[in-house]
Amino acid sequence: MKKRALITGITGQDGSYLAELLLEKDYEVFGMVRRASTENFERIEHLRDRVNLIQADLLDQMSLIAALKESDPDEVYNLAAQSFVPTSWTKPVLTAEFTAVGVTRLLEAVRFVMPEARFYQASSSEMFGKVRQTPQNEDTPFHPRSPYGVAKVYGHFITINYRESYGLHACSGILFNHESPRRGLEFVTRKVTDGVARIKLGLQTELALGNLDARRDWGYAGDYVEMMWMMLQQDEPDDYVIATGETHSVRELVDVAFSCVDLDWKDYVVIDERFVRPAEVDLLIGDSSKAQEKLGWKCRVSFEELIGMMVESDLELIRQQLENV
Repeated sequence: MKKRALITGITGQDGSYLAELLLEKDYEVFGMVRRASTENFERIEHLRDRVNLIQADLLDQMSLIAALKESDPDEVYNLAAQSFVPTSWTKPVLTAEFTAVGVTRLLEAVRFVMPEARFYQASSSEMFGKVRQTPQNEDTPFHPRSPYGVAKVYGHFITINYRESYGLHACSGILFNHESPRRGLEFVTRKVTDGVARIKLGLQTELALGNLDARRDWGYAGDYVEMMWMMLQQDEPDDYVIATGETHSVRELVDVAFSCVDLDWKDYVVIDERFVRPAEVDLLIGDSSKAQEKLGWKCRVSFEELIGMMVESDLELIRQQLENV
């Protein structure tokens, strides 16, 4: 009997990698998608004939109940959110509805329809914000510095609340930044690698960025989704920090990316104040020793390998676009 999994946010970066992983493990995979006038299935196009897509919305309780009844899942992975931090400043209420209250709606639906299903909540290192200790682990106090971070704290604690109050097998993965060639163009890593590819191919002459001193713990999304699955295979539900334990500045990111195409970033990067956040998170670095010790997890792709992979992918993507023009 195949295991069944429901993934919210299946069309996102993490959702597409998780769907691939679960299909490799012979799961029947259901993906929740929102009804939209323009449907973006680019990241899962290669999986379309192998996954079952269900229309539902984190803003609509009844649609979540219907999705759970239709998919009848053993495991539920909640990866859907308004996940871009700068947008949370311009749409703070919508961010709260999706990223905070949406988690409650889904947990309520699970409790009502499938209380024996195992539940994964995508928590975020943005919850630490103005960090109280370095590196950050599962016991580090939260001090979020954006509406997105605040909403994620709510989602994290409501998951713990349902675990403790109703006995749900509910876990949260506190994931630090994780990137891939499937990352959205609005995120700084992909903005840089896409910009580098365009500059190398003569399509643009400069790359505008904000704070080059901000530091992040950047890992590979393909490594991190494996950890989501591992968490739900444990007898006891628990929360885990998932991180590389290394920190790199945006300046280092830019240096590595431009060096992949033998260019000097100082000739092309300009600072634009529009890209500086109202309240910056300066230093995020995760301590994933609990996940390593209890679950035997470790990240396999290095920072340099990750950026190289993304630059190569963007070069190939843009070359294909140019050929098709």
